[in-house]
Amino acid sequence: MYLILSSIFFPILAGLFLLIRYRTPLSGEKRAIDRKALTTLTGIFLLITAALVIAALLHAEEGFTLFYLTKTLPIYFRIDSVGRLFSMLAVIVLPCAGFFSFEYMKHEERESRYYGFYLLAFGVLNALCSAGNLITFYLFFELLTMTSMPLVLHSCSREAVMAGLKYLFYSLCGAYAALFGIYFLYQNCDSLAFTADGALRASSIVEHGGFLLVTAFVMLLGFGVKAGMFPMHAWLPTAHPVAPAPASAVLSAVIVKAGVLAIIRVLGMFGRDFLRGTWVQSVWISLTLVTVFMGSLLAYREPVLKKRLAYSTVSQLSYILFGLAVMQETAFTGALCHVLAHGFIKASLFLCAGAIIYKTGKTRVGELRGIGKEMPLTMWCFTIASLGLIGIPPTGGFVSKWYLALGSLKSGLPVFDVLGPVILLVSALLTAGYLLPPVIHGFFPGADYDYGSLQNKEPCRLMTVPIFILTTASVFIGLFPDSVSGIIAAAFTGR
Repeated sequence: MYLILSSIFFPILAGLFLLIRYRTPLSGEKRAIDRKALTTLTGIFLLITAALVIAALLHAEEGFTLFYLTKTLPIYFRIDSVGRLFSMLAVIVLPCAGFFSFEYMKHEERESRYYGFYLLAFGVLNALCSAGNLITFYLFFELLTMTSMPLVLHSCSREAVMAGLKYLFYSLCGAYAALFGIYFLYQNCDSLAFTADGALRASSIVEHGGFLLVTAFVMLLGFGVKAGMFPMHAWLPTAHPVAPAPASAVLSAVIVKAGVLAIIRVLGMFGRDFLRGTWVQSVWISLTLVTVFMGSLLAYREPVLKKRLAYSTVSQLSYILFGLAVMQETAFTGALCHVLAHGFIKASLFLCAGAIIYKTGKTRVGELRGIGKEMPLTMWCFTIASLGLIGIPPTGGFVSKWYLALGSLKSGLPVFDVLGPVILLVSALLTAGYLLPPVIHGFFPGADYDYGSLQNKEPCRLMTVPIFILTTASVFIGLFPDSVSGIIAAAFTGR
């Protein structure tokens, strides 16, 4: 109990402390001293939070009720296998991106606000992963939007403010649609505690089966907004490019996966057997495949590097949603494996993009000719991460996409059992088309390139070490997939 609560409330209180202690913007002669104190405190808070999360994952077994909203609505916490998987992702990505920020944010203002909300979002994410019922989950799902929005509009430019408001509007609309479904689940379930086998009463299925299918579909669409699923995906490529690069890394790698986690919870509440073979499954699979193809195509045509990576996130998240929609064990394994693989890969790619922007000021793909000669370590990590996202062995992306395609073929779903793997393959080719050109032109700029003007622009270790750790983690999953298969198998059965 105390470990879980500590992992939630310590970063929240630490974030509030930074927001209050450094509420006046850092300026003047004391800026360097105050900034060093701020980054030192933030680094300590991040490490302590990571230690608390790891301790909770290792030792917290029993669930507990913190308090009751009403007599029948408890705020309940319990770490199961699904929550443990998402916590593993967060506890690696957020400290890495946080330490990367210490160098990257030097040229930004309002650093204390950034670090304060960063820690607040970390605490809320920990609560989301350890939520034991749908009410607790929804409460922190909404709070995650509120605490992560300031990371999007950090620069306070008109573009950033509009992107932040768009993120807020889309997220709240999606969450309200999901809340509509929670009302009806409450009326037709004995408990809102999470399960993998379905919590609907048998009598409710007989009497209200058709309406419950509509409810499930509305909830899938509502929570799918956070995961960037078509047709409510437009906020994502708008928000990512304007946020600071480390914030984009966290948004793309972890925060948007709150939508994925929510959908897994919804599937558990309704039960896969209830949804399998219905119009809900068919329409949902169709939307995921449209999003996979559309996101890849838009990324292929996008000239701005960070926006290209944002469209890529739209596509890759629907790989995960497709695996869930198939409702087959092998595909489910691929979906959860892709949660980790994509998280590490996309965080690495966004941090690489941030390092390039920080050291060169270049933001467009066409400007990156010869960048591999100036920033070899950064671009090698970008290359390895890109190969992982394409699905080249021995990276984690290959393993997850292999399971997704195999699960689709095994599903026996008419049309989709073949159409799914075909679209995944086409998307992989498009992924190669939009990620490999920066690598090729970066390392092989051509004979007419002015090699005499080359300079070493490799960033400092505060930036390169986090990139290297995340890139290594993405490869580790591909080399040792059995290291997470036990957690994924338990997640499928709801243990």
